[in-house]
Amino acid sequence: MLNEIEKFLNYSLFSWGDGEKHLMVGNIIAVIFIFGFAKLILLLIKRVIKKRVKHQLLDERKGYAILQITSYFIYIITFLVALDFIGFHITVLIASSTALLVGLGLGLQDVFKDWVAGFVLLAERSITAGDIIEVDDIVGLVEEVGLRTTILKTRDDIILILPNQKLTSNYVINWTQNGKTTRFAVKVGVAYGSDTTLVKRLLIDAAHDHNLINNHPTPIVHFEDFGDSSLNFKLLFFSHELLIIERIKSDLRFSIDKKFREHKITIPFPQRDLWIKNDLNISKENS
Repeated sequence: MLNEIEKFLNYSLFSWGDGEKHLMVGNIIAVIFIFGFAKLILLLIKRVIKKRVKHQLLDERKGYAILQITSYFIYIITFLVALDFIGFHITVLIASSTALLVGLGLGLQDVFKDWVAGFVLLAERSITAGDIIEVDDIVGLVEEVGLRTTILKTRDDIILILPNQKLTSNYVINWTQNGKTTRFAVKVGVAYGSDTTLVKRLLIDAAHDHNLINNHPTPIVHFEDFGDSSLNFKLLFFSHELLIIERIKSDLRFSIDKKFREHKITIPFPQRDLWIKNDLNISKENS
């Protein structure tokens, strides 16, 4: 019985290197066990991280970053060990394919840059899953930070796949990095002669009427400037709903317009005074 099992495990599926090296059934089974063991280790690590996050012993974003980096590290080690079990010695492969690796390096340099940027993002946790970011005037929810790309879900429910180096080399705004609410603003101008105290009260009331605007910190109004044709105000408010903030701003503008109409507050058109110089009399005198 043992001889039959040994014979089965040593059965050669194919050979290479002038018949010196063989891929045997035992090698395949060993590789399967190696990857299965790696998967088991990752499941245990994931369970431990989730448990620590649940008991607030570990920040959720930090746990995500640790899990991602650990996963990549374990799978790379597992892949190298599996190659060694099959019979491919990594040092020999690297030495015999230097020219090929140089060519691949030149052709895949952007991919390598994305990988390095991915490790930087996962290690620093400057951007992680669940964050709301703005890059190139596009705002979206980070669905996943991978080793090469980051998946972003925009306000229009469009999935955007960004190369990681774009997030490390470009100017990126992370609206949720500090874990607090964010302040936003809506600007409006009213006609000269309007009751500024009433304008302030109406703007505050419009903010308080919206159920997605925070009452604490309380909304405030700034009298910004005396404009060319209007008195310029800015309504500042805080909200947790960062992804749909443009819809909230639109609701505010509808509400402000309605309140202004009810209280006879005018939003003026831009005005310019045009002076026309009459040179007709001067021309007659010269003649």
